[in-house]
Amino acid sequence: MKDCHCGYCMGGDILAKFGIKICDLKVSQLILFKEQSHPGRVIVAYKDHISEPVDIDAEGRALFFEDVATAANAIHKVFHPDKINYGAYGDGGCHLHFHLVPKYRDEFEWGTPFAMNPGKTFLSDAEYEEMIRKIKAAL
Repeated sequence: MKDCHCGYCMGGDILAKFGIKICDLKVSQLILFKEQSHPGRVIVAYKDHISEPVDIDAEGRALFFEDVATAANAIHKVFHPDKINYGAYGDGGCHLHFHLVPKYRDEFEWGTPFAMNPGKTFLSDAEYEEMIRKIKAAL
């Protein structure tokens, strides 16, 4: 099932407003969040347009959380955060996805919840490509 208004379902220009697809994982896709106030921030979006983890059977849910862990391991290897915050919201688009937000001591928003889109740090195409290359190599 797909939603024609959903960036995770449709990709293209809708996704490009906020992210760049890195690759497919077992049951989801890994997306680089364009706003990079937290270096290494990514999104793991489930392959189908569903709203909740309880909407997936046990096997699919386990695979989804494996994908989240795979992405988190890559982020730790490449960006060395002190902590990753995990955010699962989706009450606007209702597509199951997790934001993986690397946090760094003594830097932006340490010790507080992360802002959904602080709008502070955007990179060049070459910088995004290099970040994606490093993440793929760490998967």
